[in-house]
Amino acid sequence: MGVLPWVAWYAFRRHAAYPLSSAAEAVTNTAFGFMRAWILVALWHERPALGGYDVADAITFSFLTQALIGPVQIFGGIDLTRRIRDGDVAIDLYRPVGLQGWWLADDLGRAAGTLLLRGGLPLAAGALVFGLRLPGPYGAAAFAVSLALAVVVGFGLRYLVALAVFWLHDDRGLSAVALVLSLFFSGMILPLVAFPGWLGEVARVLPWAALIQVPADVFLGKHGGADLAAALAFQAAWAAALLAAGRLLTTAARRRLVIHGG
Repeated sequence: MGVLPWVAWYAFRRHAAYPLSSAAEAVTNTAFGFMRAWILVALWHERPALGGYDVADAITFSFLTQALIGPVQIFGGIDLTRRIRDGDVAIDLYRPVGLQGWWLADDLGRAAGTLLLRGGLPLAAGALVFGLRLPGPYGAAAFAVSLALAVVVGFGLRYLVALAVFWLHDDRGLSAVALVLSLFFSGMILPLVAFPGWLGEVARVLPWAALIQVPADVFLGKHGGADLAAALAFQAAWAAALLAAGRLLTTAARRRLVIHGG
């Protein structure tokens, strides 16, 4: 086994080491799932079939997105940000694997641990109280692929924000902007299908749509056949583009670190 699978495994163990803390986060996510569900129910009662969704779709979307908060890391960054500020990134750059590959493996392990401990409760609670629209075996497999791509896209976005600290020396402003963009354009606040006109069209082609909206639509069975292939290709294209941008920025950051003598 190579180095990166071990990195992912230890990241999984690290993020699964405190189940009570994860349970508390899952309860919080579930509570917000109910709040969002009731808001969306009111909206869809006023505007039935808005964006091609019915009330059951809207409720399922609410609880599913709460379950995805942890895996796609909507509200967080990566520890690389702190290591760049502290200078510990110099150690990372001496490792026998690439900086981006190491942190991607770490993030995949984190996402798996978070999904295991925090993803089930919101869906179970929503299914118990409302009844959710669940996919069949084929839809579940497609959703698993879509979720994996969403995690990679999320990592790609957060990795670029982290690398910006090489130039900015403080990530707080950029991280705040990134958070707002992620919440608004991913569908976390409101499904992108409810966005009107050109705003909805633009939102659905941005990378943040690959974090929440696309996996949710796959889960709900809104994509089938060629549409499903196109949805997964959309996520894969953004994942590849962001990883490529991260690789180029890593090279530039290495040069800047040398210039500063670190």
